[in-house]
Amino acid sequence: MFRRPPRNFRGRQRAASSCSSSSSSSSAEGEPEPEYEGAQGEEEQEQGPARPAAERQLPAEGPAGDIRSQEEEEDGGGVPRRANPRAGQAQGATALLSFGADEERDVPKSDGASEDDEIQNMWEEQQLNKGVRLPQGINVDTSLHKSRPMKIRFDPSVSLPPVNLEIVKKRLTTRMTSLQDLHRAHQREHEKYTQDIESSKSTIQELERSSNAALNYKFYRSMKTYMESLIDCLNEKVLHINELESAMQMLLQQQAITLLKRRQEDLKNESAYVQLLSRKNVQSTDDSLEDDEKRKQLLEECEARRTCRRQTRESFGKSDHHEGMSSDDELSAAEMTDFQKNKDNILRESKKICEDVHADFCNIRNILLKFQQWRQKFPDSYYDAYISLCLPKLLSPLIRIQLIGWNPLENFIDLNEMPWFRAIEEFSDAKNMPQSKRNDDPDQTILPTVTEKTLLPKITGFVEHVWDPLSTSQTVSLVQLCKNIFEEHSLSKNESSKAKQDLVNSIVSRMKKSIEEDVFIPLYPKSTVEDRILPQSKFQERQFWSAVKLLSNILLWDGIIVEDTLHELGLGKLLNRYLLLILLNAPPGPDNVEKCNKVVACLPERWFKELKNGSTLPQLANFSQHLLQSAHILYKNNCSDETRDLILLLVKVNALHIAEDFIEEYKLEHLKSMVRK
Repeated sequence: MFRRPPRNFRGRQRAASSCSSSSSSSSAEGEPEPEYEGAQGEEEQEQGPARPAAERQLPAEGPAGDIRSQEEEEDGGGVPRRANPRAGQAQGATALLSFGADEERDVPKSDGASEDDEIQNMWEEQQLNKGVRLPQGINVDTSLHKSRPMKIRFDPSVSLPPVNLEIVKKRLTTRMTSLQDLHRAHQREHEKYTQDIESSKSTIQELERSSNAALNYKFYRSMKTYMESLIDCLNEKVLHINELESAMQMLLQQQAITLLKRRQEDLKNESAYVQLLSRKNVQSTDDSLEDDEKRKQLLEECEARRTCRRQTRESFGKSDHHEGMSSDDELSAAEMTDFQKNKDNILRESKKICEDVHADFCNIRNILLKFQQWRQKFPDSYYDAYISLCLPKLLSPLIRIQLIGWNPLENFIDLNEMPWFRAIEEFSDAKNMPQSKRNDDPDQTILPTVTEKTLLPKITGFVEHVWDPLSTSQTVSLVQLCKNIFEEHSLSKNESSKAKQDLVNSIVSRMKKSIEEDVFIPLYPKSTVEDRILPQSKFQERQFWSAVKLLSNILLWDGIIVEDTLHELGLGKLLNRYLLLILLNAPPGPDNVEKCNKVVACLPERWFKELKNGSTLPQLANFSQHLLQSAHILYKNNCSDETRDLILLLVKVNALHIAEDFIEEYKLEHLKSMVRK
């Protein structure tokens, strides 16, 4: 298996052995031997065949001895036997692994024999290291690889290098810094991995959502088709809606114009008739006689209506009513029948508008349900589409259909009772949402926008063309509706809203027009006015109470109309220009006190709560002086009850200085308590 070493190999090995042994002995004295097997193996591998003979151990018996005997036979000139290559390799490997089995065992031999054996073993080891490899499949006892650990020997004569504390500290600091840098690097990696995990989770969720892309597309496609069909339907119906809405508006406007003209004609005829009675010596012509007959006939009809209203009031037990405070708005039976017939035809036509339309396209609640499903399934796309800005315009035609038969001047109807109002309110959840979230939700603006764009313009049309400021019932219904819109539901938060300003301006303009056209105060001699039976006195009384009624209706708008505007209309134009003329010309007495009391009752108490220094409003200065003069006259006439009533009126209008001066002048100590209150 092994070839014979060359002839000069032994000489060369002796020289190398002597050199290596001397070097190894010197190194063994200076450095300690390693404690573990790996270090020993590495040292042996580095030294190779130059290992000293004294430290080498003899091989164990067994396969190694066989191999040596085989080599000796080859040295003796015998012919080497050819063995199985694999078996030879296995035997060589086993012998190699068993070389270090008994390191500490010493076999006594002669110097020449031991030297030859050493050279032979070194040569065999070199050959094994060069070409012998352990084939697979052959199990060799691993215990042969293990050698006994070598004992570390310290030489006390060798001194260790001195320990410097600064060097140790510096090395520890450097080591700690490197560990901290490594820790920070690990933290950054951990954060990166955490972010990657979160990103992966979000990607998974998006992928899960995108798995429903087909269903989402189907929903959006159906919604687009529904919107197109709804818009086409409304575009087709809006012309018919406009026609019916205009027809109803014209019908109510024509009725209002008829009643207004009749009232103005009655006023003109009665004034002319009373003037005619005042001229006793005027000769009448044929034309004037014919006009007098027509005028007398109209006055008789007016008096018949007045008598009918008086009987109706008496049946209800209203005894404190004055002639002139009732609205002459009764229609004849024929006129009433014709009006109701036309109104019913319009309402019947309005119900036919959506007869051929499915409920999903004409019912406001069903339409809002479609958008509610969109808001619940895909809120992001719903709000990105600005649906809260589209719905008011989309629902406007359908709301107008429901409002065709609605008259805000007849009987007040709360907005909560209207179906369209309830449907929009439920859609926006205005009641169930906190105020903080209510301001942030765009859907909360749908109801105010619908009211501002659809409802307020319709009310403005009624104010301009139908409303009669002299009608208390119409004014009360209109005031309640406006307060319901502006205050209770807070539907018009924007004070600069154009629709709201248009409505307020229309109300003010209509009241100005009524003061200029409907108020007429005739002036007659005191002797004529004091006689209550004369037509002049009755006519003047009716006109006065009619003006007081208009004053009361105007001041009902307190809180909706600007206070300065009401001061100008109610006090400046109506009270000081018309009513004071009759109060100043009327003799002081119970009738005059009642009239003054009724005027003060029309004034809002809120106006006088914020006044200071015991002074009244500038517009009430003339009225306060009239109350003071009447109190002087009545006190001198021993009318103590009427005097006390007038002082109380001065206190109500906050004319405290005037009342106190009067009490001090006449030493009326029992009236001071009223002033202090």
